[in-house]
Amino acid sequence: MTRIRRRGTGAAIAGGLGLALALTACSGGDSGGGSTDDSGGDTGAASEIDCAPYEEFGDLEGTTVSIYTSIVEPEQQTQEDSYDPFEECTGVTVEYEGSREFEAQLLVRIQAGNAPDIAYLPQPGLLKTIVQDFPDAIVPAPDAVNANVDEFFTESWKEYGSVDGTFYAAPLGANAKSFVWYSPAMFEDAGYEVPETWDEMMDLSQQIVDDGAMPWCAGVESGDATGWPATDWIEDVVLRTAGPEVYDQWYTHEIPFNDPQIVDAFDTAGEILKNDEFVNAGLGGVDSIATTPWTDAGFPILDGTCWMHRAANFYATQWPEGTEVAEDGDVYAFYLPTNQTDIKPVLGGAEFVAAFDDRPEVQAFQAYLSSADWANAKAKATPMGGWVSANNGLDPENLATDFDKLSAEILSNPDSVIRFDASDLMPGEVGAGTFWTGMVNWFTGSSTQEVTDQIEASWPASS
Repeated sequence: MTRIRRRGTGAAIAGGLGLALALTACSGGDSGGGSTDDSGGDTGAASEIDCAPYEEFGDLEGTTVSIYTSIVEPEQQTQEDSYDPFEECTGVTVEYEGSREFEAQLLVRIQAGNAPDIAYLPQPGLLKTIVQDFPDAIVPAPDAVNANVDEFFTESWKEYGSVDGTFYAAPLGANAKSFVWYSPAMFEDAGYEVPETWDEMMDLSQQIVDDGAMPWCAGVESGDATGWPATDWIEDVVLRTAGPEVYDQWYTHEIPFNDPQIVDAFDTAGEILKNDEFVNAGLGGVDSIATTPWTDAGFPILDGTCWMHRAANFYATQWPEGTEVAEDGDVYAFYLPTNQTDIKPVLGGAEFVAAFDDRPEVQAFQAYLSSADWANAKAKATPMGGWVSANNGLDPENLATDFDKLSAEILSNPDSVIRFDASDLMPGEVGAGTFWTGMVNWFTGSSTQEVTDQIEASWPASS
């Protein structure tokens, strides 16, 4: 899936701007226009940035930086388009390789001495595992990245990219996961209202059943990463039934994985996900959740066979071409509600930029990805929406849709109770291993107690 990016020609390079100003004063097309396909034409990407910060790394013309990531089409194209300003400035060619087997294959490549220059790690727990199991494989972040992260991100984001006090990996994109997708038109025609509490959502689910339909659709198949969407379900429910403090104790293993509060959260999620009256609308029985691709799981909403699908903000990129994501469009999303009255917990996630080489061109590209330069270029390169960042140098007006702006507002709101995806913070062999496989077993017949006991038994003694 490698696609080599070639440096473009003829674009003017803006000068005289500081890094902190980044792309807010740059040109290159508005955020809502253009196309993200390979047919040519305007991609919507900004083409001009201040090149001065990257000149500090020396003459980089003709060098190459390789990237390995789990970000594949349809999101891959907008990623690649967002690198154009950097390539224009520096003469560096960025070679992009996306793989659905990323988590498993990255470790194989590291062990074989064939690591990429840069990998986008979707789990801080995986970062910790690599640092501990392969000493010196990942190089600490350079000074320029440190400075950018201190300027553009809150302190917690830097902590997620650190291991034992050493900062390695800056955040890339971010996401808010606590959403339920639905059809506004279907709700209106049926006289249903968006639920504001968990109990109201369960009552609505039962009402849909009583009216002769099935309310929920779900799917967790994702190649070697099969199971991860179900971990998001459990994490969201832990935040709503046990609360943020217990959530923190859970992923840090201050309480065992099979603690009664976690078992209760599984069973609460199971009132939807293991209820054959509630799932799997338009797709099969409960066990079909394990084999339904996560990318397609919400599609039955479009033909009216499913009413609700819990998925992150980035699911906006998965809808078939031509699907309108808007409050009055084909699909939209509402906040996954809670019965809590004092807080509104939000499950979040992000990718982190880890480097396996400290050549000047690699450090320069790391600096670009951690800057407001890249955050705004990526927003402008994503005219169909479905992407946000926690970078406070991102101009919200560059985001393509109202839904993206809502997601960014949630992520940057200091009053939101945001918790990072717990499986991404757990040791890699759990968070990207037994937790994933355990969820598949849960859908195919294992009980909550069996699954949580097995995952607890897999927790590494050193963590």
